[in-house]
Amino acid sequence: MTADDAARFETESTSTRGSGDCDWAASRRRAATQRARMLQERQDAEHARAARIVGLFLEVAREEGLQDVPLRVRGYAGGSARTPLRGWYLRADETVGIDTQGRYYVLSMPLSLAQRLRGVRPESQPVPMTIGEGGRDGDIVPLRFALDRLLPGWEEHSPEPLV
Repeated sequence: MTADDAARFETESTSTRGSGDCDWAASRRRAATQRARMLQERQDAEHARAARIVGLFLEVAREEGLQDVPLRVRGYAGGSARTPLRGWYLRADETVGIDTQGRYYVLSMPLSLAQRLRGVRPESQPVPMTIGEGGRDGDIVPLRFALDRLLPGWEEHSPEPLV
């Protein structure tokens, strides 16, 4: 390598070194964005599958005459508040439930005195395939198991296979 070649190589490597750092950072950002998109797509697919299962459960529950109950919100510090919702509790501690339209609710929250007296309207959330995942109590219940506790053998009467 001649002195001219060495100088040109040094100039090229220093000029691309800075852009290489930018390329690396941009590549990492693209990869992170891609991973976030893939995670969101997977979660959306899981929620759609869970919503379909709940929809099939509702059909069977109506046919079998499963009685809905008024859903209440439990306060973190005790007490409860009424809601305008009717449906079924999915956990024995009555902290999550579905309404008669198949919407999923977390039914535990901090409650003020006014909320306990006047009632609350909880926000619906996407239906998960696993209830309680990520919770502090470690009580994890698969959705299908929770629905089977409400109406044993409902899957056998489902108009469609759950798969």
